[in-house]
Amino acid sequence: MRIERDIKLGFKDVLIRPKRSILKSRSQVDLTRKFFFKYSSTVWSGVPIIAANMDTIGTFQMAQSLSNYNILTAVHKYYSFEEWRDFVSVSSDKTLNHVIVSIGTSNLDFVKVKKIFSLSLELKYICIDVANGYSEHFLSFLKLVRECFLDKIICAGNVVTGEMVEELILSGADVVKVGIGPGSVCTTRIKTGVGYPQLSAIIECADAAHGLGGQIISDGGCAVSGDLAKAFGGGADFVMLGGMLAGHSECDGQIIEKKSKKYMLFYGMSSKSAMQRYIGGVPVYRASEGKTVKIPFRGGIDATIQDILGGLRSACTYVGASRLKELTKRTTFIRVSEQENCIFNSFLF
Repeated sequence: MRIERDIKLGFKDVLIRPKRSILKSRSQVDLTRKFFFKYSSTVWSGVPIIAANMDTIGTFQMAQSLSNYNILTAVHKYYSFEEWRDFVSVSSDKTLNHVIVSIGTSNLDFVKVKKIFSLSLELKYICIDVANGYSEHFLSFLKLVRECFLDKIICAGNVVTGEMVEELILSGADVVKVGIGPGSVCTTRIKTGVGYPQLSAIIECADAAHGLGGQIISDGGCAVSGDLAKAFGGGADFVMLGGMLAGHSECDGQIIEKKSKKYMLFYGMSSKSAMQRYIGGVPVYRASEGKTVKIPFRGGIDATIQDILGGLRSACTYVGASRLKELTKRTTFIRVSEQENCIFNSFLF
């Protein structure tokens, strides 16, 4: 047993210090980034935000809508091959260029992903997605996928420490997904006592990844657009969103009505709800590590995306970053004990 005594930080523990800027308007900020990858020869350009590969968030409908903003969608792994075939047949190249195909680590997953990628050359991104990216089996599967898909962009995770980021990149990952426990409907930290504050995880993992020519995705912990700015400021190359995109028409959550108001159910992928839906219940050898919540139904995703992107542009103007890529170099974090004045929160109109 050992104790690391330096304090690890989450998004709520810091603010970004403003700096002198020559920008006259938020409209001058360019949020697109161009990425080159360690293994794949594909060059990707767009807004580096990703809709999470949760079954209620990473839907085909979400991919179609977010591609209009040059934003990626990690499509969840529970669609059948037949559903993928139908989606690919009606989707434009632009939509498919913004789709990440998510898979697990079973032999069936491997067979299925090979069939999916045979449908279109426009599919270029794979996300090998597990809750615990520290297992030897996960590393072996990653190497297998890289051997099969030499020129695809491969994302792998989740981990929260620099040494494991390095291990995954050296094993074939172009991009590593970072985050254990910060999600809005994740209870892993409560059930297991395991986790890592997200901002510190980003800073440490980004340093490790960039040293080897890789990138990271910050997965989880964002509740407001300011959290995206902090994630990018801390060194994240991409930011994955779940709860911030929940409750929209493009989602696949069950809609319920209560006192004439509509709500949509949203749950973690290790929750009882998810396991009941896909494997018939919680296995006797494990516990549920997610919760189910109801979110006010918010209609189409457009207004939410515009608000997120507007907040991100505003953050860039406060530190004089004309491009999102510059935000990291222009970010100085200050430790704080409060984020906002909440006096009128209960009176919101």
